[in-house]
Amino acid sequence: MQTDHNAAPLNPLPVVIWLLALPLIAMEAVLNLAAAGFVGGATGVGWRQDAVQRFAFSPDFMREMIANSYYPPEHLLRLVSYPLVHLNFTHALFVVVFLLALGKMVGEVFRPWAVLVVFFGATLAGALTYTALPFIHIPLIGGYPPVYGLIGAFTFLLWTNLADTGSSQYRAFSLIGMLMAIQLLFGLLFGGGWDWVAELAGFFVGFFLSFVVSPGGWARVKEKIRER
Repeated sequence: MQTDHNAAPLNPLPVVIWLLALPLIAMEAVLNLAAAGFVGGATGVGWRQDAVQRFAFSPDFMREMIANSYYPPEHLLRLVSYPLVHLNFTHALFVVVFLLALGKMVGEVFRPWAVLVVFFGATLAGALTYTALPFIHIPLIGGYPPVYGLIGAFTFLLWTNLADTGSSQYRAFSLIGMLMAIQLLFGLLFGGGWDWVAELAGFFVGFFLSFVVSPGGWARVKEKIRER
């Protein structure tokens, strides 16, 4: 067996995934350096809180904007900016790991523009779902809703592949089922918030958008259904 000594040590990621991941990595790196006192001086400790206030999505503020029909661009930007900043290093780490892993699997099948549609479509879905539920008042922050959108796209790929082999397509939903069960368990043990609502919305938007933006789109799915 021959070894390719020129092969890359890591499997290459689609460029579009790096374009999505690098801003999150850079933001977390800067905030951690600031918290450690390496940048920002005495004020660096508060940079994370400043970033949260600048980028987090507030459902209450969005409802007020809708009620007054007044939409400042800097606040509309929060609909898609909230994944940039996270509560802490661990929060960001898990988001980036999921983004790179799922992004690789989805990005190797979907075109770059399709990955962006799924990512930002799920991001919007998370924010709008928070807005639509009047009992949610806490801000939405972190990249889990768009990551769940990629989980939805990955589930779609599994779903269509299982259809090809004649296997039960319900198996494709085992990943989201497991993640939601873990989310529920943590919520019961540690008193979780409403993040799972935005994440589930991101998942479904990612899954259903895949019918349109995946290679072949809905026509391919209909063909598979007819073959069965």
